[in-house]
Amino acid sequence: MTYQDQNNAGSIPPGMVQVPVKVRPAAEKPTVTYVLIGVTVFVYVIQWLSQRLLGQSIDLPFILGGKVNELIMQGQVWRLVTPVFLHGNLLHIAFNMYALYALGPTLERFYGHKRFLLLYMVAGFAGNVLSFLLSPNPSLGASTAIFGLVGAQVVFILRNKGLFGTRARSMLMNLGMIIAVNLLLGLQPGIDNFGHLGGLAGGALFAWFGGPLLKVQPTSWGYELADSREGKDVLLGGLLSAGVFLAAAIAKILAG
Repeated sequence: MTYQDQNNAGSIPPGMVQVPVKVRPAAEKPTVTYVLIGVTVFVYVIQWLSQRLLGQSIDLPFILGGKVNELIMQGQVWRLVTPVFLHGNLLHIAFNMYALYALGPTLERFYGHKRFLLLYMVAGFAGNVLSFLLSPNPSLGASTAIFGLVGAQVVFILRNKGLFGTRARSMLMNLGMIIAVNLLLGLQPGIDNFGHLGGLAGGALFAWFGGPLLKVQPTSWGYELADSREGKDVLLGGLLSAGVFLAAAIAKILAG
């Protein structure tokens, strides 16, 4: 990447010097993405084994952690988080883990390990809460968190569109098409679109207040592209996005 500075330099036209800009990623390797995929696959293996050993209708991990409204109303609030690690069949987990593999590394590179994990869990929580509020049906799956990653990607481009130049418009249009197509597919029976919408909103909200804001900053050796967000901004984003949905869930539980 280059940065234009106002100086003269050799054959470059006066007033336009291209200075190298080093990108300083928050994370070099998408470790959290791979760990999430590994944990989710491991849990699916446990689901598969329980059905083979205990009976086809006995999915023990789902029994213990699926989104079941009646049990959440009884105080089993962990069911607003744990469904992101559960899946209904091989196609279900394959689709979601491919999406995580495709989206996760780029976001984790700029978010860093801890903030990316927070984004994933907050988005999953938000999706399960909206499903809890608006859908009586049991549900499971990482798509709540995956939609949150898509929402965060949209916000990332919007907040840093000056760095993407003319590509920003086409990138946003592509993401908008992905969201629209997947929400249309979610209109089919058996798919929890409320979970998708909640995850999308939760991820976007977190990203808006706590996601990366990239700035070109001078250094002793030149320039670098780095995140200007402070820790307090990330904390605020997490508290705000999770807090809105947590308050709604508590209100429903207390209302009985």
